[in-house]
Amino acid sequence: MHHCRADDRGSVLSRMSYARPAPASALIFNVAQGEQMVTAAYSLSDYVDDLRAITAKTQDDEAIIHQVRPLAKRMAESKDWLDQRYYECDEEQGFGVHLLHEEADHTLAIFAVAWLPGRGTPPHDHGTWAVVAGVDGPEKNIFWKRTDDGSRPGYAEIRHNGERVYGDGDVVAMLPGEIHTVRNESNAVTLSLHTYGKHVNFTERSQFDSEKNTATPFLLKEL
Repeated sequence: MHHCRADDRGSVLSRMSYARPAPASALIFNVAQGEQMVTAAYSLSDYVDDLRAITAKTQDDEAIIHQVRPLAKRMAESKDWLDQRYYECDEEQGFGVHLLHEEADHTLAIFAVAWLPGRGTPPHDHGTWAVVAGVDGPEKNIFWKRTDDGSRPGYAEIRHNGERVYGDGDVVAMLPGEIHTVRNESNAVTLSLHTYGKHVNFTERSQFDSEKNTATPFLLKEL
């Protein structure tokens, strides 16, 4: 297990910017949504309540991720939930998975995921909708497109379909079946907030090998 030391991040806690919550009356204008929103502290329980309200009103994946995106960004930027233990990583896996919330039926799973320098994931899907927000440090996402029809068990053809580096407060949202790779190409442990429609160890999702054209189960090991 890798612990992020102070010299890894230039003092992790000092980078977290624990600001005092603004008064409830303080307002900012949200340009993307064209509406006002309160800048009061946004807790994990607030986020879970909002996720429950959204998914109670619609089961449409596109509608869900559209509404979750700004909330995930707000949650990632608030850092009220953040604890130094979430920077712990599993050396063998290459990243650390910390479960923050999961409903009894495994839906609405929220994780803090820490990434070791120079490590990442194979190409993979999620088997559910996914919204990932950057918390601390840049993470490279490589996107893939599946080109076969998926009819052959264990077989898959994928091709490169773009890439982008996401930083603090940036959000990537993905529908079920969309494929990406995550890499930490920095020299320090990075952290991101992951929200899924269902815990990914219960979605029968896959990891892919673009050279061998294989699709195999992809399970996470939690810390």
